[in-house]
Order: sequence, then structure tokens, then C-alpha cells
Amino acid sequence: MTVISLVPIPFRISALTQERNSLYEYPVERLAGIVKDVGFRCTACAKCCTRVFNGHVFLLDRDVTSVKKIDPQAIEPAPDPEFCDQNGTFYVSGYALRAKSDESGSCWFLENGRCRIYDDRFFICRIYPYMLHREPDETGKVDWRQVSGIDQHGEFNQEIPEEECGVIARETKEFENAFLTQEIAFLECIQDYFSRNGLRHVQKVYDDHMRAFKKGESIRVMVFYDGRFEEHHIRMD
Repeated sequence: MTVISLVPIPFRISALTQERNSLYEYPVERLAGIVKDVGFRCTACAKCCTRVFNGHVFLLDRDVTSVKKIDPQAIEPAPDPEFCDQNGTFYVSGYALRAKSDESGSCWFLENGRCRIYDDRFFICRIYPYMLHREPDETGKVDWRQVSGIDQHGEFNQEIPEEECGVIARETKEFENAFLTQEIAFLECIQDYFSRNGLRHVQKVYDDHMRAFKKGESIRVMVFYDGRFEEHHIRMD
């Protein structure tokens, strides 16, 4: 059950706006210091390029624009739609990278353990494993999270030049800002679209159609991209 959809949209917009304001205020120097202390170096293990390790890879609009030129089949509606109207149409805030059907759910662009579009890889791929957002830990304490998968991939405690740490920190803040801005734009678009078309989110319809989807039925999903919705009809792989 997607409980977050039960929170009124204006409240969600306000919360995300406050989060973005907090992000602005977070000193880039502090994050650069964390990057320096963590000392992560990629070893090309490709773990982060699989769904077993990372779930799904959400793409910013700028990355969707790029991937549509490279290979339009490489994207799919992001999982876990945020809304479902009374007619059974789902709404999601963006696209995700498609995964292959192998055992680990490898990225569409991963071949023989290497990214075949590495020079054009996406924003999140460039900054991973760094992040900068607040979320609860296993005890429920909400605090800033800056690194994913410590000691689970790559090498840590390596020497990273100060200049490189600063670049990583600035790019990480830029990504998080772009993500929050896209989420806010999605909610504002939903609010306007629902109002103009007499639609509303209905949790029971969401739950019923999601159960049917998991049993193999097709669902209609509207994906937010570039300020508008793109229509898709999908089935469970």
C-alpha cells in the first residue's frame, strides 16, 4: 500500500520544498570532507549496475532525453507509481533504466561487466555511491545520508585529491536538487491535471489494479517527463 499518496499534495510539495531549502544550506565543504574521509574508488565490480544490489535506477529528465537518443528501449516507467485515479490509471514521477532478464537484473547497458555507454553514463551513475538527502535509519532516526553501500562494493579509505572531492560534492548536491525539483514539478502537474479533469487518487482502486497487475494484467501508466505525461501500457515481466 502506497501510504504516501494519502498525504495531501500541497503538504507533500511543502515538505519537498523545505527539503530542497535544507539542501541549499548544507555546506558543500562538509560533504567534500565526507567524500575525502570515505575515500571510495570504483573497481569496476559492476555490482551497482544490477537490481540485486540497487533496486532500480531513477533517471532525471535530462538523462531520459539522452537515453531516448541512444536507445529508447532502455527506459521504462519507474516502479511503485505514486497515484492512481478513480478510473485505474496510474501516475509516476519519471522513468527508470530497464534491466535485463538475467539472474542479477543487470543494467540494459551492461555488457561483459562493462558499461557500453560509459562516457555518456547518466547523472546518478556519475555520482554513485554518494547522495545527500535525509531519511530514517533502521531505528527511525531521520538524518542526512551521504554514502550508499559502504564496504559492499569498490574500495574505501583510498586517497582522493581535494579538488576531486569538491567536484563530487558539488555534483551530488546538483543531482539531489534536480531530483527534488523534478518531484515538486510532478506533484504540481498532478495537482493541476487532477483538478482540470475531475480526477482524484483512490487507494482501493490503486490496490485492486496493482494486485491484478501482479497477476499478469496490463495497466495504464502516465509517466511524468519534461512537464507533461507520456502514456504507457505495461505488464509484469
